[in-house]
Amino acid sequence: MTTSPPAGPSETPDRSAAPGAPAAEELGLRLCALIARERDVPREAVRLHDLRRMAGGASRELWSVDVEIRGEHLALVLRRDPPGRVGESDRGLEFRVLRAAAGAGVPVPRVLFCDPAGEATGSPCFLMERVAGETLARRLLRDPQFAKARRVMTAQLGATLARIHSLDPGDPGLAGLPTTPPDVLPGRADVLTTAERARSLALEPHPVLELAERWLLARVPARNRRTVVHGDFRIGNVIFDSEGLRSVLDWELSHVGDPLEDLAWLCARTWRFGNDALPVGGIGSRDELVASYEAAGGEKVDRTALRFWEVAANFRIAVVWLSQSRTFLDGKVQSVELASLGRRTAESEDELLRLLREEP
Repeated sequence: MTTSPPAGPSETPDRSAAPGAPAAEELGLRLCALIARERDVPREAVRLHDLRRMAGGASRELWSVDVEIRGEHLALVLRRDPPGRVGESDRGLEFRVLRAAAGAGVPVPRVLFCDPAGEATGSPCFLMERVAGETLARRLLRDPQFAKARRVMTAQLGATLARIHSLDPGDPGLAGLPTTPPDVLPGRADVLTTAERARSLALEPHPVLELAERWLLARVPARNRRTVVHGDFRIGNVIFDSEGLRSVLDWELSHVGDPLEDLAWLCARTWRFGNDALPVGGIGSRDELVASYEAAGGEKVDRTALRFWEVAANFRIAVVWLSQSRTFLDGKVQSVELASLGRRTAESEDELLRLLREEP
């Protein structure tokens, strides 16, 4: 996904000859109505420019648009559920989580307009400011222009997680965040859910996953610490520039759970993009991540519990790859990408074996 400002405004509605132009034209008219309603101005006072679909957004559509409201100019991104698809998460809740995160000092795009039920736009959505920067992890790990970012981002990510985990799960604005029952340990719930999904998806034996399940269930941390958790905090879900972290994206998996889940997810092998010598997204060490997290006000990290959650993260990712392959194998989507992702299950299984042997 590119987040740079679009080049060259054009009058809205978007009348380009590209496929899907009529859908874009209708969407533009609906967005004008939504913004006019939210700002309490006449429809004619809202003008859109350069409404266009953005690359990326595997589960949600992303559209870039420039908005003019009586001389005020806004560079925005629309994040919405694909029309006609029943979403597994709530855009209205994601909007409220982003607003609460901003209040806690988390670097996030400013959210401005929301249509949580899709009444105005035809699909649940919200509009947020467009943040300039880059999101492609491989560019962060390889391009010379991001050398400084590679040096500073691990500490920035640790401090950002501390701020996320400072959010109050009891805040009325965060009502509706998924959580496990108070008498169920978050770690145990995570493992059981993942294991059940693995058994429903696998077409052949996966002894490494069975071993990981037994290992995890025998070592569930006896802690019931609960905070707001991002749920998908990783390289690839942040915007960065040459100076480092700019913004945290994709909050749709936010929930109330063990904060160590976020730290461990960031360390999963999949998000290192081949740079396995540096476990934190291919750019930093666990020690640096933990030190920056604790220095910014995060809880003192129990390293044994963190290892549990890192094993759980790789276990869960292995099952994600199984799910992708089944989508292809069942004929639901003919995609070489999905087929190739299914082969990555072996990569996660290799990482699980390394972690179970307690290798660094």
